[in-house]
Amino acid sequence: MEPVIVVEGTAVPLDRSDVDTDQIIPSQWLKRVERTGFGRGLFSEWRDDSNFVLNQQQYQGATILLAGARFGTGSSREHAVWALMDYGFRAIVASSFGDIFKNNSANQGLVTVQLNAAQLEELIALVQRYPRAELTIDVASGTIECAQFSWRHDFSVDPITRERLINGWDDIGLTLRHEGDISAFEGHHDDEFPSLNGLFDGEGRVLESRD
Repeated sequence: MEPVIVVEGTAVPLDRSDVDTDQIIPSQWLKRVERTGFGRGLFSEWRDDSNFVLNQQQYQGATILLAGARFGTGSSREHAVWALMDYGFRAIVASSFGDIFKNNSANQGLVTVQLNAAQLEELIALVQRYPRAELTIDVASGTIECAQFSWRHDFSVDPITRERLINGWDDIGLTLRHEGDISAFEGHHDDEFPSLNGLFDGEGRVLESRD
């Protein structure tokens, strides 16, 4: 995944609480085998309503989603994160998140910013009044601000998540950091421990006896 140090852009105020993963990406979309194209299914059951916030012209092109409490609860589908990112969002701001959704987001490079209820209410009101207000989320320093209106707050990022985001380390990337040690272990493992390596050919036939 790509490193994420700063996210800048406008925001969409989805002023709803308890938005679960089935509402983010309905279950019928889970039949897809690709990891792309899920943006078309994002909030699809709500987007038929022309008044839904994602359909409003003033919020087009936003890269930050503002939501209410307990965003991303429900089933542990990575597709919810894929849908949000495929649509174009790079950060979600809420007063609380589903734990699994938050972990999935960190693994995929989607920034989650947790503010308290009062701070979030201020930010939603600001964006509703000024839809083109530019926000800046600094992952390295743990700050979110709208410099144009002198609005700024700190948010907490656990050290491991911060390191993963700013270095672009997904689970595979974290493993590859130890590639040298893994190769060294594999190089001498068969000499030190019992193994079936070399006992069978590619079709499963025994090559030699180890009695």
